Amino acid sequence: MSKKMLGDLMRQAQKIQAEMARIQEEAKSKTVEASSGGGMVTVVASGAGEIVSIKIDPEVINPDDREMLEDMIVAACNEALRRAQEMVQEEMSRLTGGLQIPGLGGLGDLFGR
Repeated sequence: MSKKMLGDLMRQAQKIQAEMARIQEEAKSKTVEASSGGGMVTVVASGAGEIVSIKIDPEVINPDDREMLEDMIVAACNEALRRAQEMVQEEMSRLTGGLQIPGLGGLGDLFGR
């Protein structure tokens, strides 16, 4: 591979890396929503993999059945985080054409994995 080709390849990789960083930054401001218990618990998560809010319908709050509410919260949180990760993956896929490019960061970096 010639120096020119290598240089072009490095510049292209730098452009992709910069675009991925931009997508990750934008993802922090985007949110997804998930619910459980037929909408009794609703969770909003950011594209940065953080829970932004949790809403609980007062009807589901039963001191005698705290475990059910806890299960609904966990289910809604897990689904919201899954959707947030999926949203970011879709954005990254558009950039890379679905290729996993080693060394350019990405979802593992964004979600701390």
